[in-house]
Amino acid sequence: MTTLLFVHGAGGFTEDRSLADAIAGASGVDVDMPEFSDEDMSFEAWARPLRVRLESLDPSDILVAHSFGASVLLRVLAERQWGFHEPATLLAMPDWGAGGWDVPEYAFDGPEPTTSLALHHCRDDEVVPFEHLASNAALLPSARIVQHPSGGHQFHGANWHTMRFEHMFDN
Repeated sequence: MTTLLFVHGAGGFTEDRSLADAIAGASGVDVDMPEFSDEDMSFEAWARPLRVRLESLDPSDILVAHSFGASVLLRVLAERQWGFHEPATLLAMPDWGAGGWDVPEYAFDGPEPTTSLALHHCRDDEVVPFEHLASNAALLPSARIVQHPSGGHQFHGANWHTMRFEHMFDN
């Protein structure tokens, strides 16, 4: 059976659970949501266990990541060809470059991953400014861009059943 790997945001293991469950429930798959460190927020502290988790997945499994977790997943996917068939969905991903929050340790500077990407962001995100979507889209020109009119940082009220996730509803 297909699994949805959900990478939560910084300090968001509990808060992101309902988002992960909603997306997995709408797609009819099981969710795997490992808990990443709240203590060590270095890229490698998150990337090391994420690489191990990705190695254990089937190429048909689904990747979804939120906020800081999306930033880490993006960089890990860009490290090599992972062979996932479905696009990775990155929700409310910050721009850590000079045009965004300017934190070089987390900044993505390419190349684009071989895994297809879909970037989702809500216009009323109160944590990661909506403008970060345009910055990330410029860095990832092959990505599918989805703007949500509302929902805040946690995508409250998003109807994942009607959302166009080609990789979640082709089964």
